[in-house]
Amino acid sequence: MKKGIKYIVVVPDGMADNPLEEFGGRTPLEVARTPNMDFMAVNGKIGLSSFIPSGMTPGSDVANLAIFGYDPKKYFSGRASFEATNLGIKIKEGQIAFRCNFITEENDVLIDYSAGHIKTKEAHALIKVLNNRLGNDIFKFYPGKSYRHILVINDPDHKYENLKCFPPHDIMGKSVAEHLPQLKPDDKLLILLKQAREILDEHEVNMVRRDLSENPANMIWLWGQGKKNELPSFKEKYGCEGTVISAVDLIKGIGKSIGLVPIDVPGATGYYDTDYEAKAKYALKSLEREDFVFIHVEAPDEAGHNGDARAKIAAIESIDRLIIGKILEEFKDKDDFRIIVLPDHPTPVALKTHTSDPVCFLMYGSGVAKDEFSWYNEIEAGKSDFKFKNGFELMDWFMGRDSF
Repeated sequence: MKKGIKYIVVVPDGMADNPLEEFGGRTPLEVARTPNMDFMAVNGKIGLSSFIPSGMTPGSDVANLAIFGYDPKKYFSGRASFEATNLGIKIKEGQIAFRCNFITEENDVLIDYSAGHIKTKEAHALIKVLNNRLGNDIFKFYPGKSYRHILVINDPDHKYENLKCFPPHDIMGKSVAEHLPQLKPDDKLLILLKQAREILDEHEVNMVRRDLSENPANMIWLWGQGKKNELPSFKEKYGCEGTVISAVDLIKGIGKSIGLVPIDVPGATGYYDTDYEAKAKYALKSLEREDFVFIHVEAPDEAGHNGDARAKIAAIESIDRLIIGKILEEFKDKDDFRIIVLPDHPTPVALKTHTSDPVCFLMYGSGVAKDEFSWYNEIEAGKSDFKFKNGFELMDWFMGRDSF
C-alpha cells in the first residue's frame, strides 16, 4: 500500500457480457453511454482478469473473494457462511448454513428465482412463520433481505456439507423435482422443503400477492451451503482499514469477515431501483476517515439474470454517471487516489446465468501509467497485454505497487 493514497474499488456485478445481435454485435457495455469510464480508459489502464479459478462454480461469492485479494481455492468455505456473518449469525462447529431463497414454483417448474423480488417486510413475515412452525434443535431460519435468507442446520455428521445444490437463477424454467438435493425421500431436509411449501402456499402474504397478480413466494430453495469461515484480515494483507458498501449480505459478509466495516446505505436495494448516488455519497464520506472503500452494485447482475439487456445498459449508465462520475468530481484533479472498476464475472443476458470467462478491468489514478486505449469495454480489454490469470493477484497490484 502506498501511503497517503485513497483506494476505491467499484464492482458492477455481472456487467461483463457477450456481443448481442440486437445491438449489431456489441455488448451492453459497448452500447452504454459511459463518458466517465471512457475518460479513465484514455488516461489509465485496462486489462483482463479471471476471478473464477478452474473447477470452481462461477458465482459472486468466489469472484468477489478473489477481487478482495483472497485465493478462493484456499479460503472459500461456502457462500451462506459469509451472508450469515453479515447478519450476525455465528456458525458453530458442527453447523452448516444454507442460503434460503424464496422462489415461485408452478407445476414443478421454477418460474421466478426471487418470488417477484418480494419485499423484505413480506419476506420477514414468511420467515417468522416458518421458524415458528418448523424451527427446532436441528433447523433455524434467519431473515435477510427480499428473497435472500439463511437456514442454519445442526449437522455434526457433515451430511449436507458437500450436497450438490443448484443456484435457483441457473435453473429458471426447469423442473424443481429434478434439481432437488439427491437425498432419500424420508430425509429430514426434503421433508422440511415439503412442509415449508404447504405452509407458504396458505399464508396470507401469498394470497395477497396472487390477488395482485404477483408471483407468490410459495417455496424455499436451499443452496450455497457453507461452514464457519476463517480468513486473515485485510489490514494484515494490505496495511489499511476500510469499508464495504453493498445492498447484498454476501458482499458485506465477506468484508466483515476480513475486518472491513459494512456501511448500510439508505435506498440501497440490490435491484434496479437502488440509490446509486447515495452509494457514492457514503463512499466519499467514508474516505474522509479510511483509506479504502469497496463499492458493489448488484443491478447489472439482476438484469443479466432477467435477460433484460435494456435494464443492464441503464444500470451501467447509472453506475458511470452517479457513482464513478461523483468520485471523479471529487478526485479527478488530485494525485492522492487510485480507482479500479471491474465486474466480478459475466452474466450474459442471452444465457441468464454466470460464466467463468475473464472480465475487463479499468484502473486510473496515482501511479497508473496511461495506455493507448480510447474506450472501456470487453473488446478493447481483449487487446491489452495487462492480464491476470489468477484474479486474486490483481488486488496485490492495485494496492501494493507505487506505479505500473
